[in-house]
Parts: sequence; C-alpha cells; structure tokens
Amino acid sequence: MNLAERPRGLAAEREAPPGPDPSLLDTATDGLLARRASDGDEHAFETLLRRHLSLMTAYATRLTASRADASDAVQEASIAIWRELPTLTAPDAVRGWMMKIVSRKAFDLIRSRKPTADVDDDAVVAQLPVTDAGDPARLAVSADAMSGLRRALDALPALQRQAWILREVGGESYGEIAEHLGITTTAARGQLARARENLTREMEAWR
Repeated sequence: MNLAERPRGLAAEREAPPGPDPSLLDTATDGLLARRASDGDEHAFETLLRRHLSLMTAYATRLTASRADASDAVQEASIAIWRELPTLTAPDAVRGWMMKIVSRKAFDLIRSRKPTADVDDDAVVAQLPVTDAGDPARLAVSADAMSGLRRALDALPALQRQAWILREVGGESYGEIAEHLGITTTAARGQLARARENLTREMEAWR
C-alpha cells in the first residue's frame, strides 16, 4: 500500500498537537509514535505505519493467500488503526495491537469472499508437543531456511497455515485464533499442533 493512500480526512477528527521536526520521528520508539498519533499527529502515524507496513502486508498475504486481498486488508486496517489509536492502552505494545487489527480485517475479507471450511473437532483434538529446538520459527535463521518455511507454509491446509501465522506472527491467543477461524478453541489448538508437526517435519533440513 502506498503511503499516499493512507486514510484521508481523518486528522480532522483530532487536533494534532505541536511536536518535533517530523524528520526526528524516524528514531522515535513505537510507543512515542503511538502516543503522538493517538493525539492526532499525522506525521507520527505515517512513520509508525511505514515502519511496520512490510510486516503488515506479509502477514495479511499469508493469511489471505492473496496479494490483492492483503492489500485491501492492510488499507482497511490502516484506517481502523488511525481511528482506534485513542483507545490503545499500551502504546509500547502497539505493533502487536496493529497486527491484531490486520488479522481482523484479513478475516473479514476471507469470510466475505469464501466460507471457512468446517472443522471436525474430533479429528483435531490431539495435540502433538513440539520442542523449542523443533520450532520452525526458530529454525528459519537463514535465507534458505526462510524460503523453505514459506514453501512449507504454502503447502499447509488453509486452517493450519492461518492458525500458525496468527499464533507465531500475530501472537494471538487460542481463543482469538478460534474466533478468527470460526472454530472451537479445542479445534484451534489442534490445527496449530498439526501445523507445527508438519512444519517441523518439513524443516528438518535446517536443524
């Protein structure tokens, strides 16, 4: 998403406070940017959005499996982030908060364009433990490993891929994952366990 496409006309909803030279914002912490943006500082908001735009886009692309849908989701998320910033209670944790909004908007698009497959709870109850040493997130430490992880993620069934990304990238709880996917918490745990098992097996070469 081009930053020129950022939400327009929303700054009028809050009067921006006087602040430092916008060029100094590049070195500001996320927390400071979030606090200033919540007070209506457009420059702080642009800096915050620019800083995390690549991650937001990659996250939405993996969730939706569509670059077009991801672009739409990020645009909608950007509008929501600007509007909801005044409600943010932990500015220093703004990145995780932003990612949750991205996931919400991504799944809004998924639900509007195709129904989520039904899940057989009994088939996914079993959880398979995965040690830290076998955690794909910890194994992807090189360009080759990251490429392998992307291929492995693409090969997963949609629910498993989405559950893993929501947990490992978005840091979402089992309850939040279940809500996004339209399944039970038990089923969400099962999908995540199966995703981890499959990814660990695929990533054996990078142990």
